[in-house]
This record gives sequence, structure tokens and C-alpha cells, in this order.
Amino acid sequence: MNTLLLVGGDLCERTATLFDPAHWKCIGLRRNTATPAREDTISWHKADLLNPESLSFLSASEFSEITHILYAPSPDSRTEAHYAGVYSLGLPRLLNSLPVGCLNRLQRCVLVASSAVWGPSDNWVDENTPAERTNFRAISLLEAEDALHASLSPGAGVSLRLSGLYGPGRLQLLKGLQAGTITAPDGPGHWANRIHIDDAARACAHLLTMTNPQPLYIGTDNCPMPTAQLYDALAQLMGAPSPTRQLRAPSGKRLSNARLRASGWTPEWPNALEWYAAQGVSATRKGAPGLLQ
Repeated sequence: MNTLLLVGGDLCERTATLFDPAHWKCIGLRRNTATPAREDTISWHKADLLNPESLSFLSASEFSEITHILYAPSPDSRTEAHYAGVYSLGLPRLLNSLPVGCLNRLQRCVLVASSAVWGPSDNWVDENTPAERTNFRAISLLEAEDALHASLSPGAGVSLRLSGLYGPGRLQLLKGLQAGTITAPDGPGHWANRIHIDDAARACAHLLTMTNPQPLYIGTDNCPMPTAQLYDALAQLMGAPSPTRQLRAPSGKRLSNARLRASGWTPEWPNALEWYAAQGVSATRKGAPGLLQ
């Protein structure tokens, strides 16, 4: 029996469904345990990474059986305090709260990080591309990765830098395009990188269980595209006008998922536009079964 500690919400729940309860015991940490959980095989505990005292119960002997960790919390806001509380301070707090000797026995800890640590680029960006510590978000994420590898034995810690998540319930972009409140960036250096939330969960499960992983992977689909091209295509699917173009400084990068695919992971949705089309994204024609209705 393996014991998986899940730190986070939606992505953790979706990952848990991929494991056989006969062989995996799942323990979850979240700030609000009253939130209805999709996966009822998870034993949830209330904890707040910004409050070290709320993690004190993890020192109990019952948590010494933890064999795997999926660390995928989300900051409450894009502020330096919340990013530090979740990443550069939060991950060490969690690891240090576990029973003595637990880290030495830990088989795998997957840290869900972000591709935001790379700056804009029209060239392909992969795991060998140097990260840039140019803002507090990148600094917090990279310090968490440093803490992960410093705390665990070689091979036990893996960082998964995800691109933009999409999927059920994630409708902000679609609503903005339909309302005409979103403009499309014009000029070079604007790339949209996406990964479906369930493909991200499959990547997490894959990295939690694979043999001899590398310390870093990019999680994204097979088809990065210019941001304006994505926005235009989505607007067309909805029957909405194409968004206005606005000249902006470069703000995106062209991510490669070659390393993750070479490890044995394959996305169910290699192109985000295929998923939107399959869901009947058209929401402007009366009676159409669109995502926004």
C-alpha cells in the first residue's frame, strides 16, 4: 500500500482518481475542508501553508507512512506574500512538518510549478533553457524547486512546470472574448501554451510513479500557438467577433513538451482547440449547447 499526500484542490482530486484505492491511500490537505470534494476516497485535513502551526498535526506517527507527495496548492492572489507562503516558504514548511525520518523514506514528491519562470521567447523553450529570477513569482517558484531537491534524495524530487490550465469551469477567457472585453496582443513574442486539467493530472500521476525521472519537466500540450491566433479561433468557434489587436511588448514563450512525451506521457488533448470544438463551444446561437450556457 502506497500513501499519497495531496496538497491542493482540483488538480489533486483529479490525480487521485487515477490511482487504484486498493493500492493507494490518499490523504489531502486544504484550507477549506467543507468544500465539496469530487473524490471521496481522499481523507481531507484542514491546513494552511501560510500558518506553520496548522501543519503541526503532520508530525504524528500516522503520517510516517507517507510514500508520495503531490504538492499543487494555488496562491490566493498574485502577491509576493502569498507566493512566498505557498512556494519558497510553504514547501519547506510542509516537508519539515513531517515525522522524523519520513523524508528519507519518501519515494517521490512532485512539485507543480509554473512556466512563468521563463521570459518571453519566439524560440523553443525546454527544460535546459535558463530560468529568469526577474520577479517575485519566478523567485518563489525557483526557491521552492531548490528546497525540494535540497531536502530529498536524488530522484525523489520532481518539478513539473505547467503552462496555462484549461478545461471544465475555466471560462474566463471565453466569457471575455464573447463580451468583447479581451484584446489580442499584436507583435512578436506572444505565445499561448495550454494543457487540459485532466492531461495535467495524468502527467502528475505519471511522474509520481515512473522509474528514474529527471528532476524537471514541462507540462504543456503539443501545439503552442500565437496568442492572437488562439483568440481568433476561439472567437470563431463561438460565433463572436475577432478580438481587437493591440501592440504590446513580448509576453509569451514557445514551450516544448518533448521531454515529458519521451518519458511515456501522451496528452489526450494535444491541441486545446480540439477540446473546445468537441465541447460545442458555440454559445451565441440560441439553443446551442455551448460551454457558456
